[in-house]
Amino acid sequence: MLAVVVIIIDQASKLLVHFNMEMGTMGEINVIGDWFKLHYLLNPGMAFGLKWSHEFGKLLLTLFRLGAMVGIAYYIIYLYRHKAKPGLLWCMGLILGGAVGNVIDSTFYGVLLNNAPADSPTPWFHGQVIDMLFFPLFDGYYPEWVPVIGGDYFLFFSPVFNIADSSIFIGVVLILIFQKKFFKQKSPSEATTDQAVTASSENTDQLITS
Repeated sequence: MLAVVVIIIDQASKLLVHFNMEMGTMGEINVIGDWFKLHYLLNPGMAFGLKWSHEFGKLLLTLFRLGAMVGIAYYIIYLYRHKAKPGLLWCMGLILGGAVGNVIDSTFYGVLLNNAPADSPTPWFHGQVIDMLFFPLFDGYYPEWVPVIGGDYFLFFSPVFNIADSSIFIGVVLILIFQKKFFKQKSPSEATTDQAVTASSENTDQLITS
């Protein structure tokens, strides 16, 4: 259900931006001062504006996303059946929702929104992901004494992303932070107790059935 909620919010935000905002700097909307803006951008590549330069990079990326989506869904079922920590399931739900959200863009937006790059062999699986969240927290110039980049202009944080990217990022970060709790190994006594409870439950089910 968490994954479904993420997908709905992600797709709703993308469609609202697509139909109501002008692309690029001219259509920017300041949400909180100058450090949180809505900036409509089409991303033909990966999260946070990263790209594959290979000719078939976009198709490979979309197929990879499809495979990852199926793999994550299967892993969630596996975790649930093996009674994983609820927190881990919630995090995987965030990751699944984000993965599906971007897969929808890559698979269908080239056809439904006609946003595939002009040189794409087919609009299917070549749709561009809609990004809009922009956090230019601060900018400035590197000190002159810094080697190579001294005096150059910089902007932090420059990537533009979306709800799906955020959901994946949050899910992964939470898993990294709480990995000891999520993947805590049971002691031998706890494992023995769980086995006994399982065996007792199975015996009870057999008696009821018979």
